[in-house]
Amino acid sequence: MSEKQVRFSWQKLWRHFTITYEVIWNICLIILIVSLCAFSFAFGVGAGYFASLVKDVKPIPYKEMKKDIYNYEETTHIYFANREYLGYFRSDLERDEVKLSQVSPYFIQAVIATEDEHFYEHKGVVPKAIIRAIFQEATNSSMRSGGSTLTQQLVKNQILTSEVSFERKAKEVLLALRLEKFFSKDEILEAYINVVPFGRNASGRNIAGVQAAAKGVFGIDAKELTLPQAAFLAGLPQSPFRYTPFTSEGELKNDLSPALNRMKTVLSRMKKAGYISEDEYKEALAYDITKDFVSSLPSPVEKYPWLTFEIERRAKDIFIDLLAKKDGYERQDVRSNDQLYKEYAEKAEKQLRQNGYTIYTTIDKNIYERMQAIVEKYPYFGSDTVVRKKDEKTGQIISVRQPVEVGAMLIENKTGRIISFVGGRDYKREQLNHATQAYRSNGSTMKPLLVYAPAMEMGIVQPGSVIPDVDLEIPTQQGPYRPKNADGKTHGLTSVRHALKKSYNIPAIRTYARIIDQRPISYLEKMGFTSLTTGDGSNLSLALGGLTKGVTIEENVNAYATFANGGKFIDAYLIEKIVDKNGNVVYEHETKPVEVFSPQTAYLTIDMMRDVIRSGTAAFLNGKLKFSADWAGKTGTSQNTKDAWFVATNPHVTFGTWMGYDTPKPLEKSYKGLSYSQRNLLLWAQLMNGAYDIRPELIAPKERFHMPGGIVKRSYCAISGLLPSETCKRFGLIESDLFNAAFVPKKEDSYLVSGTFVELNGERYVALPTTPKELTKEGIMISTSLLEQWGIQHIKDMSKLLPQNDQWKHVFVAKTLQENGKKPDPLAVHQKENTLVWSEHHEQDVIGYRVYYTASETAPFQVMATIRKGEQKSVPLRQGMYYVTAVDIAGLESNPSNIVRMLPASSPGQSTNGETTETQTEEQPSTN
Repeated sequence: MSEKQVRFSWQKLWRHFTITYEVIWNICLIILIVSLCAFSFAFGVGAGYFASLVKDVKPIPYKEMKKDIYNYEETTHIYFANREYLGYFRSDLERDEVKLSQVSPYFIQAVIATEDEHFYEHKGVVPKAIIRAIFQEATNSSMRSGGSTLTQQLVKNQILTSEVSFERKAKEVLLALRLEKFFSKDEILEAYINVVPFGRNASGRNIAGVQAAAKGVFGIDAKELTLPQAAFLAGLPQSPFRYTPFTSEGELKNDLSPALNRMKTVLSRMKKAGYISEDEYKEALAYDITKDFVSSLPSPVEKYPWLTFEIERRAKDIFIDLLAKKDGYERQDVRSNDQLYKEYAEKAEKQLRQNGYTIYTTIDKNIYERMQAIVEKYPYFGSDTVVRKKDEKTGQIISVRQPVEVGAMLIENKTGRIISFVGGRDYKREQLNHATQAYRSNGSTMKPLLVYAPAMEMGIVQPGSVIPDVDLEIPTQQGPYRPKNADGKTHGLTSVRHALKKSYNIPAIRTYARIIDQRPISYLEKMGFTSLTTGDGSNLSLALGGLTKGVTIEENVNAYATFANGGKFIDAYLIEKIVDKNGNVVYEHETKPVEVFSPQTAYLTIDMMRDVIRSGTAAFLNGKLKFSADWAGKTGTSQNTKDAWFVATNPHVTFGTWMGYDTPKPLEKSYKGLSYSQRNLLLWAQLMNGAYDIRPELIAPKERFHMPGGIVKRSYCAISGLLPSETCKRFGLIESDLFNAAFVPKKEDSYLVSGTFVELNGERYVALPTTPKELTKEGIMISTSLLEQWGIQHIKDMSKLLPQNDQWKHVFVAKTLQENGKKPDPLAVHQKENTLVWSEHHEQDVIGYRVYYTASETAPFQVMATIRKGEQKSVPLRQGMYYVTAVDIAGLESNPSNIVRMLPASSPGQSTNGETTETQTEEQPSTN
């Protein structure tokens, strides 16, 4: 081919190329222009759509936004005394706030590498993610992508809802940009790690925030997380309940592969981001993370059910008052309005479950745990009983076994702190807290509180005051009231001290009847009894614990602490203070003593109750304690032995125990050789021994109760409680006791006098001036005026008035024998073998007999014997003649009886003196 041809070919080829190029360029230019127009249109549409979605979103001020992102539910924590951790308040979600500086760097790196690798670079959002989301929404794409930054996730969780919509997404983007403007990256990250959910913990409860997750999954603080642990937790938020290792029951899942694979993904992203080396990556991959999982964690409710619920109940009550007061309401306003109370109860509940308070209690952890362990193993409660109850589910009446229940309370006297308590034997079976919520009759433990201490305060009685323990009948609107002692007996004249020591009921009722018009129930009100009714104050049986509703163990024990505090009541409490999550004290208990008794009355009551333990109804306690201390206490048994109590106090603490069935029934009189009272006392001793092992200085203080001024020791006459007379001294009827100096008896006893008496059928009657001396006895007698003063002048059996011991054998009550004003009727006598016999005279005023004898018919009759009525009515016979007369109290003598002769017999027979005798009976000789 020629050169010309070649040149032509290239020119032709170039022309074709140029044309093709121009066509392609124009096409590309057109495509570019169209694409730009489409993009501009799409962007404009997307921007306009975005703007339309957020046009109503008002800018959130900094303070409000800060409040929102930090406003998350946080667990309230509870502490024993001395700041020993107890656990957390019950909540649907457990969360503990933690500072970023208190979190392991591994976890921070793991979260950023996994959730938002450009966290420290972007301004809250990633633009390409926004464009992608707009395009997907505009084109109604079936494929939607995520890509939210940590900032966006925080906005979604704390400010917006979890609604799936582009409108919510648009607001999220706008608020994320604003959030980044106001807050630093560390502030945003700190809020995020406290908000994000992590599934369940080893107890099966929902958890949120890295601190709750670290504690709940591995049992450590967030700052202690290792690389494998941090990677495992950082993988959970993507799908918390899929990846969480625990079930809702707190058990480890059978298949952990999803969570372990997610952990590997987190480690891979950490290596890719340069946070960890290849060696660290491989070491973490090979690590067996399952060995770090914490064992099932019992919640405070599971481990300390009665305590946890009691703390919650009291904390709620505190917040009801705080919230109501803030709104201008008084406590009584809320308590008297059901609707108002319900409203503030709901508010208080929400506060406690969401705001992360710290509650400090007064409970000594070691003593509390020891007491629960002792009760759990105690073998002497007694047998179960069977009760008929209505089944709440079926409505049918069914038989249910009920065991003997128990409650106990230990209170520090000077402060009112509740150191420990026992709520019952098995919370799973019975949830009632028997120490704080069970209302029962307090039996004879009421006597010091309502009867003797108030009566001493009023100056009505003192420990040495004498009260007759004899049958009592008091008319009431409901009919006659006849109190009985526990042993079914009466014990005659007794001192207040002895009556309390032996827990006699009748003296307590007699004393209470003397003061009831002065409203002694007011003393119970001052000492914190909250369940008293209007009718209780006029009920005589209240002195024996006959309450309409009953009293709790806490209230009863708390009242006894009044005596240890010198007569001042200090209300018991369990919550020391409550602090919010910022460290501000929102509540702190304030002690407000209430004056109830004088120090003198308080001490005298204490001193009498010492005798209860030394030699009274609680003497069984001696030898059961492993320590020695100045304890004073009182037993109590309610009607028909349905409740057994013992409450005692020392200079530091007061402790009480109770036993009984939930459905009140009599306790077994004997079980394993112990009475119901002994079983309760033994438990009291074992609980105190356990507490002594832990805090001996509290349970067995070296100091004794301090006796205040104004108390003196004085002697008194055991007949009346007055100053001893010479007669009282001569017959050894003097006792001594402590007295309030203001109420020492000033009058000398005049009710005990020397005199002569006659004795008939065991009764003693004052001799008249004309009563034959030979038929009387010498003794000391109690004037009937004293009986009138006591209101027992009509007592039928006066012998029951005097204690049955040698000290009182010469004492008698000055009763008067009514004489009928005439000579007694003559007697009839006869011979029985060699003895003269007759029957007891029928007339009541006859006090004795005179036996007359003469040896012969010519000799006058002489009195040969005087026999008191009631003694042996017979005389041995010898030869001669006999008759008998009856003598009455006035000295009047009956006509002679028939004559009995003892003469020589016509038939042979030897008498005792060798003579032959025969017997003849003649008519009565004339006395005219």
